[in-house]
Amino acid sequence: MRCRFFLSLILFFSLLTSHMAVMAQQAPVSFVMQLTRSGDNYGHRRAFLQIDKILDEIGEDKLKFEVVAYEDGIHALLANSKGTSQLLTKLANRGVIFKACRISMRAWDLKEDAFPLEVEFVPAGAPEVIRLQMQGHKYWRP
Repeated sequence: MRCRFFLSLILFFSLLTSHMAVMAQQAPVSFVMQLTRSGDNYGHRRAFLQIDKILDEIGEDKLKFEVVAYEDGIHALLANSKGTSQLLTKLANRGVIFKACRISMRAWDLKEDAFPLEVEFVPAGAPEVIRLQMQGHKYWRP
């Protein structure tokens, strides 16, 4: 009888320990951020710097960011953007995904080769933001 009790106790604690290990390895929380305004007053740069700081403070393993740029915000993703191009590369290396809206690209007469390799292209920015939220991403606005 005692042996059965101790075996049950050992089984219980091993299951509890494995459950706690699984809970500690939760998937990162996903966020979507839209860039739609102009980069006046270094707004795009500040947004990228905020993402960088958040990843520093909370951890790349706990967060996932996707940045969807459209309207005036599309300019933040250009390869020749003095304020953001180096930050974009740094953040992409940290796991941040950048997406450019093809509608805005057409409106501004921008081609894919104007963007760094780290940028992905989506048919339309606003629906992409909504789609990501429907998939569980939280909306974050800097």
